[in-house]
Amino acid sequence: MSRLHNLVNNDELKRRMEASDEERITLSFYQYHNIESPEKFRDQLYRSWSKLGVYGRIYIANEGINGQISVPANELETFKEKMYDVPFLDGIRLNIAVDDDGKSFYKLKIKVRKKIVADGLDDTSFDVTKRGKHLDAVSYNELADQEDTVIVDMRNHYESEVGYFEGAIRPDVETFREALPLVEDMLEEKKDSNIIMYCTGGIRCEKASAYYLHKGFENVFMVDGGIIEYTRQCKEQGLPNKFLGKNFVFDERMGERIGEEIIAKCHQCGEPCDTHVNCANDACHILFIQCEKCATKYDSCCSKKCQDFNELPEEQREKLKGTIEFNGTKFGKGRYKAFRKDEGLVLE
Repeated sequence: MSRLHNLVNNDELKRRMEASDEERITLSFYQYHNIESPEKFRDQLYRSWSKLGVYGRIYIANEGINGQISVPANELETFKEKMYDVPFLDGIRLNIAVDDDGKSFYKLKIKVRKKIVADGLDDTSFDVTKRGKHLDAVSYNELADQEDTVIVDMRNHYESEVGYFEGAIRPDVETFREALPLVEDMLEEKKDSNIIMYCTGGIRCEKASAYYLHKGFENVFMVDGGIIEYTRQCKEQGLPNKFLGKNFVFDERMGERIGEEIIAKCHQCGEPCDTHVNCANDACHILFIQCEKCATKYDSCCSKKCQDFNELPEEQREKLKGTIEFNGTKFGKGRYKAFRKDEGLVLE
């Protein structure tokens, strides 16, 4: 019987991935569908896909499946065959990464969750199948140019900080759950307007659009396939791409380049930069934006405190963990901005 989890140390798996020259393709997919036994389906997929060398993160719930994975290029067609053998996955779109180095994931994780996206909604209170209208790239560009159109970014603040559609409203939230009621309040006077929502691959907008239709919004649209599919269509058809900057992604790459603009700043020195990293101090691990100069200056840490801590012997670090407050325990995800001294956020 196939092993249903990885037994190799994460650091070793990362080392193997970085050293490998195997061509891999990063892709994402989702499908809402009633899955009677998520646990059984999880084990079925793990046995099948792990044999093909699939890496990635997949969530399964009674409501469906949501996955971001990488597949060896020479196994892609076999993978598609096995995926499409599952009736409710037959023919679903696979969003291929825009800017891919094949180093997006280093192991396969398939987890059973209550929901495939944490939204905090009671799905029995509205019709989740009555969703907004999908827009392809051509339709998006046309509708976005109309005066009565409102464009809403349904992602988190650290995602939109590095890239967004021109003219989009960008909620200052850390989770999709927070965004739903906030956006509803922001658009209370716009219920008759054309409202276009977008996210990375489309899954958040599927649920959000149904929720807002239930709340009385009349003209709800969503970018079909999200930023990833929109960009693919723009490239394929030679269309103007209205997305500025970088698309944040939830894998080892942290982002994929779409527009040439760098619209964010290094959180430490304030210079133009849109490279997300996690603090090298594992006791902190805060997500923040860091330029190459500051990465060198602070040894890839978010602060002098974390840099000094990382220089301590491992035994001493282990004893001190949990007794020292770092940026990762003080601030929310992507909130740390050391260069904004007017807010009291300075390097320690």
